[in-house]
Amino acid sequence: MPGSVFARTGGHVSQESGSPSWRLEWPTSSGKRPGKAQLKSVPEDFRVTEKLWPDSEVPGSVHGGAGEHLCVRLEKSGDNTEFVARELAAMAGCKAFEVGFCGLKDRHAVTVQWFSLYCPGRESEDAALLQTIAARWPVLASGRHARKLRRGEHLGNQFDLVLRQVSGNKAELEQALTLLGERGAPNYFGPQRFGIGGGNLERAVNLDPSRLNRKKGGRRGGGGSGSKNVLYFSAARSWLFNEVLAARVEAGTWFNGMPGEPSEDDRPTGPLWGDGGTLATGELAELERAVVAEHPEFERLFLSTRMKPERRGLVTRPEHLSWQWLDDNALRLQFFLPPGQYATTVLGDIFELQDMSLSRDNKQES
Repeated sequence: MPGSVFARTGGHVSQESGSPSWRLEWPTSSGKRPGKAQLKSVPEDFRVTEKLWPDSEVPGSVHGGAGEHLCVRLEKSGDNTEFVARELAAMAGCKAFEVGFCGLKDRHAVTVQWFSLYCPGRESEDAALLQTIAARWPVLASGRHARKLRRGEHLGNQFDLVLRQVSGNKAELEQALTLLGERGAPNYFGPQRFGIGGGNLERAVNLDPSRLNRKKGGRRGGGGSGSKNVLYFSAARSWLFNEVLAARVEAGTWFNGMPGEPSEDDRPTGPLWGDGGTLATGELAELERAVVAEHPEFERLFLSTRMKPERRGLVTRPEHLSWQWLDDNALRLQFFLPPGQYATTVLGDIFELQDMSLSRDNKQES
């Protein structure tokens, strides 16, 4: 069994050169992509609106929010989330780690999201602070809240996207989009998580696991080597998940549960590897362990850490998916995704995507 799984998923070392060759493309649900398209031709073609609270719980002047944290809902383009958070900390006179947000948003897009700023006992200064912030980014809403915003606690994100230079048989694309709305797509982690050419994975192989087990000390909120190690560790964990999911996709079992599935509702999930490996049992555990056994360098890494195994759904299903042809070569799509799921993964199951923002980055660097 391990040999056959490895033949499908592939290794990470080139037999010819001996150099790392990490797989960063995984099989699609249908075995092919019926279309090609350009993504992010302009930032306005990729709009993301974060849904944080149910309408009845939104803080702000309408609901009379109160608490130590000032929450602001900003629209931004050209700036990534972490940069904005640091700038907000400087404006508010608080530490960088005292600024909260729920997720990272692309800078090559028009995005709307919430930030929380720790400003206890300074309610009288809110108006002036909001005015300062509004000089940089439009402030769409604001209000006091009792807690700092945490990663992943939002309800999800609403996407409004336009694909340009779309090619492919329109009837096939329509059929694929209909199936996408009904069944969903394989819930792969995107290749950006793994670094250029899989560089984050190579760094994970060379990690000292003991560094991940040390308690945090010293300055807080810094971006030192500790946070980098966690990034590389997370990349390895995500890559193994993708490898297991790829095996399930090729076997045609990615959208159905298997014997040994640990989820309570029997929905199909895959492993986020940890100490002890996987939470699955029986046939499913055998499959997952066989895939991971083909990468002993990662297997050793996880055995040396205290990270508990977790699960992640194998299926990402865009909610309320709709589409509209703006012309013969431009397609507008709207849908909602829960936290931790990616629009590029959803679209990449149907389209061979060319990210035009990468071309702009290269021009700027040169």
